[in-house]
Amino acid sequence: MAADVRAQQPPRLELCAACHGPQGNSQNPQFPSLAGQPKVFMENQLVLIREGLRDIPPMKGVLDGLTDADLIVLARYFSEQVPVPLATPVDAERFERGKVLARSMLCGTCHLPDYKGREQMPRLAGQHELFLRAVMEEYRDKPGPGRDTVMTNALGGLNNQHLDDLAHFLSHVK
Repeated sequence: MAADVRAQQPPRLELCAACHGPQGNSQNPQFPSLAGQPKVFMENQLVLIREGLRDIPPMKGVLDGLTDADLIVLARYFSEQVPVPLATPVDAERFERGKVLARSMLCGTCHLPDYKGREQMPRLAGQHELFLRAVMEEYRDKPGPGRDTVMTNALGGLNNQHLDDLAHFLSHVK
């Protein structure tokens, strides 16, 4: 079995692990955890990044030369990994404000009520708060290629405190 697992190791896993952790559980709050992300979401994002349609400076060149089949193997690998909950303190007031906001904005409609994502919708539950906050601000303030216009519209009316509370809540959903 161990030989089978090694044979299935995706290409460039060591490069991914440097930022996202060996099993996709990032220890760096600036980088997303990839463990448990929906496979279709991962496939789409990897193609967008490889083709230069999603500008993520630390990812420049990392996917160069990988085939679509390679990206599918990477996506499958990370989608099958188990997300590890973050061990960061919860601020009960911020958590509750974020929870109310997430419900009123119907975030669970696309990302599912447990915020674990599905198909092309990313897993939000348990992501690093700093990462979530930065991505939401980018969607709100800088619409562009590789970004979901639905999210740009959804976040458009939120102020910075709203983004802070929403990121705090989502980062602590197990």
